[in-house]
Amino acid sequence: MSERIVLDRDDLRRTLVRIAHEIIEKNPEGEDLAIVGIHTRGAVLARRLHALVGELSGAEVPLGDVDISFYRDDLDLRDPHDSPVVNASHIDFDTAGRTVVLVDDVLFTGRTVRAAVDVLFDYGRPARVQLAVLADRGHRELPIRPDYVGKNLPTAFSERVYVELEEVDGRDEVKIGSYRPTADVGSEGR
Repeated sequence: MSERIVLDRDDLRRTLVRIAHEIIEKNPEGEDLAIVGIHTRGAVLARRLHALVGELSGAEVPLGDVDISFYRDDLDLRDPHDSPVVNASHIDFDTAGRTVVLVDDVLFTGRTVRAAVDVLFDYGRPARVQLAVLADRGHRELPIRPDYVGKNLPTAFSERVYVELEEVDGRDEVKIGSYRPTADVGSEGR
């Protein structure tokens, strides 16, 4: 199966601007808001959303990132050739009482988000956790629903969604294609 582009660079930019507007609309008191990305591509998207939310609202919103490698419940089920890349988590602010917008690239089974919420709660107890994803491909295994969705991508279980970002991959695009092995969990396609 060949890969097809579902979001190009301009589409991706417009999508992130829309999500930033939605975050501001849903959280008008921006001072209690924080944005936290899930490594790898969720952290990149979180940085972009952070800049957009700050630009649009004028509010100083804390930014963080989390690594979920040791919180996953499916490490023993993964392809041994797809070893996760472990990154440090950075949450240098108090999460207590805040609305934390958790950002990821692709929402698939919900297991990554569940693990990220576990990491987040190790840092404190936010008042609320909202979820922003660039692509929602369905096939949930856990009762997780995003608050902000860039694009719903109905996919077959055998298909994969590949998010490529300038900061990591040298280009901005989202593609649907067949499985391709890689060492980077974020680009493995979910």
